Amino acid sequence: MLSVAQTASVSKTQAVPASKKTLWAGRIISGLVVAFLLFDAIIKVVKLAPAVEGTARLGYPVSVVLPLGIVLLVSTALYAIVRTSVLGAILLTGYLGGATATQVRVQDPWFLFPVLLGVLVWTGLFLRDDRLRALIPLRT
Repeated sequence: MLSVAQTASVSKTQAVPASKKTLWAGRIISGLVVAFLLFDAIIKVVKLAPAVEGTARLGYPVSVVLPLGIVLLVSTALYAIVRTSVLGAILLTGYLGGATATQVRVQDPWFLFPVLLGVLVWTGLFLRDDRLRALIPLRT
């Protein structure tokens, strides 16, 4: 079994720096995801009618709109900050998993949208983070 120091050493040696195209593709994908999620979080935080009505339509009490918006806002901010992006991606995965489960529960055909968003969260991070690419090396 490898020690923590050995694991960190192995990760550093396997990290392949991203090309400029790969890095920019990751930044663009992540930027689009952040823009969409910030929009969604803000309309929840300010309790705009579409957010309130959508939450009620999904079977949740209106009182959870603000807390959901705050959770999404914090998770998205953590994802957008380079040093905390992995934590943010993990939190967004949980949030989007709940959104997917809710959509499936109400038999909404858009249940794949939060799944796609989650894939984009990790794709953008994978393309822009050398450490993540070292942890999950894809073979070509």
